[in-house]
Amino acid sequence: QVQLVESGGGLVQAGGSLRLSCAASGRTFSRPAMGWFRQAPGKEREFVAAINWSGSSTYYTGSVKGRFTISRDNAKNTVYLQMTSLKPEDAAVYYCAARPAGHYSESTYSDDYAYWGQGTQVTVSS
Repeated sequence: QVQLVESGGGLVQAGGSLRLSCAASGRTFSRPAMGWFRQAPGKEREFVAAINWSGSSTYYTGSVKGRFTISRDNAKNTVYLQMTSLKPEDAAVYYCAARPAGHYSESTYSDDYAYWGQGTQVTVSS
């Protein structure tokens, strides 16, 4: 099994920055592609960013491109989401997700991810 634990959420003013972290553990964690999703109240969960196994390839949803950066440190089994120029519409619960073992390419589809963290709240005040 794989466990994912997010941290780094909180309250920030519009225009501010936050860095989310997602620590992965478990015997079967094989450094697959990983992603970040978010869900705001009353809305469906949406894709934010994804990264392949090595970190050499990333993909972002259009609304965060140029403001958010996903990265990973495989030595620490940790994925990060650096968020800058935050807007009130970025407020949501952010979830880290990992694809199944052997799946090394990033994906924008939540169904492609097998493991999910518990989520971390990001609140942006205007």
